[in-house]
Amino acid sequence: MKKPIIIGIAGGTASGKTTLASKIKEEFKDNAIILSHDFYYKSLSNITFEERLKRNYDCPEAYETDLLVKDIKTLLEGKTIKRPIYSYTTRLREEQTVSVEPAPIIVIEGILVLENKELTNLMDMKVFVDTDSDIRLTRLIERDQKERGLDLEYIISKYKDTLKPMHEQYVEPCKKIADIIIPGNSNSNEIGFGAVIEKIRSMMER
Repeated sequence: MKKPIIIGIAGGTASGKTTLASKIKEEFKDNAIILSHDFYYKSLSNITFEERLKRNYDCPEAYETDLLVKDIKTLLEGKTIKRPIYSYTTRLREEQTVSVEPAPIIVIEGILVLENKELTNLMDMKVFVDTDSDIRLTRLIERDQKERGLDLEYIISKYKDTLKPMHEQYVEPCKKIADIIIPGNSNSNEIGFGAVIEKIRSMMER
């Protein structure tokens, strides 16, 4: 079997990473799978829910990246993995897992997927979606209120206390190692997304 193409997509919270990953999946259908770094948040079952709400989820230590790397290597060997399911409501991993079979294209998306060298060493293409902070904050508020049931005061507080400083410390520097930087200020950046898809298509034809 031909070695799968591994695409890493990074960028700030609510920058448009998931939108790009979904576009790739939509274009290549069963030939592509998506692994979100968020699936691999550490399960903090040893502390209370109130304590979990106060934790920093925007730093490398929040993730079990070693397991993600292991799962990708397993997929590269042509084997099926059991990837975790993470609940944003409880801030815990669920007991169930999802079976993911190997595919010609593996998309890895998350704010810090370009921060870990062992992870980036597995990638054939590294993409950074670069979106203005005010746009990301607006999208973050809308998403976290609608999808995660969080109140505005909590969202703003976490943004100021952890998300913004962690973005500056860990996420922003990842642009330096990206192969492609896409401006994500438009909700439908068809030109940038299209360029990534065309590049993947040419890589598959080699």
